[in-house]
Amino acid sequence: MGIILTTLTYAAYVFIIVMYVRKAVRYARMPPHLRWDLYPVMHESRSEYGGSYYEDPEWWTKPQRKKIIKSILFIIKDNFYLGEYFHLNRGYWIFLLPWHFGFILIITLHILCFWGALAMVMGLSVSYESANFIGKAFYYSILLTGVGSFVAGSLGSIGMVIKRLSDRSLRAYASPMHYFNYFFLLAVFLSGLYVWYFTDPTFSEYREFWKGLITFNPKNVAPAAAIHIALFALLLLYLPFTRSMHYIIRFFAFLRVRWDDEPNLRGSRIEKRVQKWLNQPLDWSAPHIPTGKKWTDLTSDLTFSGQIKDR
Repeated sequence: MGIILTTLTYAAYVFIIVMYVRKAVRYARMPPHLRWDLYPVMHESRSEYGGSYYEDPEWWTKPQRKKIIKSILFIIKDNFYLGEYFHLNRGYWIFLLPWHFGFILIITLHILCFWGALAMVMGLSVSYESANFIGKAFYYSILLTGVGSFVAGSLGSIGMVIKRLSDRSLRAYASPMHYFNYFFLLAVFLSGLYVWYFTDPTFSEYREFWKGLITFNPKNVAPAAAIHIALFALLLLYLPFTRSMHYIIRFFAFLRVRWDDEPNLRGSRIEKRVQKWLNQPLDWSAPHIPTGKKWTDLTSDLTFSGQIKDR
């Protein structure tokens, strides 16, 4: 059983890392978006009142000063607080918040387990009796993160199902995948809660399993722990096919779409990117789109413009 669980865990982590990196690179290479120019923009020094560098005389001759750290901190806060949901639908937000917290905490739990197990491999005792502060810190952070994840995630998953079914406006937009996700995560959270409460209250067995992963020495665990580990590995394999990429996409959406106010000046990086995509050939046609041309031809062809005007 230990070899099967270890192999499944290795495969799950390699798969999700490869898939997430692949998707992130694909999003980063997408064509430039249409400008929004919606203010306030977080990285602006005038964001408090919605101002921008356009207020400066001859702004195009001056370098932009962006407060990137401020923008990233805002996105991180928004990921935890989910403020837009709070303002739009607080009844939904009440259940969505613990559901998201449960997911974030269970990922944090496994990150901590990796570093805690690495510390164990290096000879550090990770327990409440550890003479080393770092060992105690790993012990309590893993314990609190795990319990917090299982409790918050379970309550949030149940609440999301109830809210989706009871709210007509939400039920109309719910797909079978929504409910599958809720019940799948509920199984992961409840199995972890069971393991903690009945078989492994200090996560010592789980830490040993992670130590075995790092040292390539598979460890056998109790049946309940094995079920939880297998469910979490299957979750990692499943996540790339869900909307979970929004945890990463939010950074693209805010930094490269919503708050992107970089000017398209002559000879700039943006102009070169736009020109590259304008040189792409058309591979489809329509009554108003002649095939066999490039996008740049359509944007500069006076005859084509006249045809549109006549129509």
